[in-house]
Amino acid sequence: MSPGSFVVSDKQSTAGAKPAQRVIKKYPNRRLYDTDTSTYITLAEVRQLVMDHQVVVVRDAKTGEDLTRSILLQIILEEEAGGAPMFTEAVLANIIRFYGHAMQSFMGAYLEKNVQAFTDIQTKLAEQSQSVTPEMWAQFMNLQSPMLKGMMGNYVEQSQSVLTQMQEQMQKQTEQMLGAFGLKR
Repeated sequence: MSPGSFVVSDKQSTAGAKPAQRVIKKYPNRRLYDTDTSTYITLAEVRQLVMDHQVVVVRDAKTGEDLTRSILLQIILEEEAGGAPMFTEAVLANIIRFYGHAMQSFMGAYLEKNVQAFTDIQTKLAEQSQSVTPEMWAQFMNLQSPMLKGMMGNYVEQSQSVLTQMQEQMQKQTEQMLGAFGLKR
């Protein structure tokens, strides 16, 4: 899979094989062309491909430059501008503050791992709740079942582990920087 492609799911089309990549070309007139269907598509249709767990890569039709991240950010921007944004202004401001910061690369990894852990919890709950009636679901939530607590506990543990790694890395970088200036802790 190329560096600019993304998979929203780890489901594979055949055992051990990588899912087929869906190539979308972006033309100078800002139109998107799906090479699988040989048709022009909208940003909303690219969003639906993501929702359907398609492996998608977006390339500039003229230069071949990878535009996948840019298109994904556009989709997020449109979703955020809609009725129910996911990110508060405070969250967005804090994300912006991490750009150029020594911890920028760790913040990306931290967010990625936490979103994946949350997605895993959501998937497990969805699988287990397929045969649950609304009454059973209400009872389940009211009792705050040990299973839910266990999954959330694992999520919290993973989050704490990544945060600890970030702190340790920052401490090492600080010590190296102080050492370069001849200062010791």
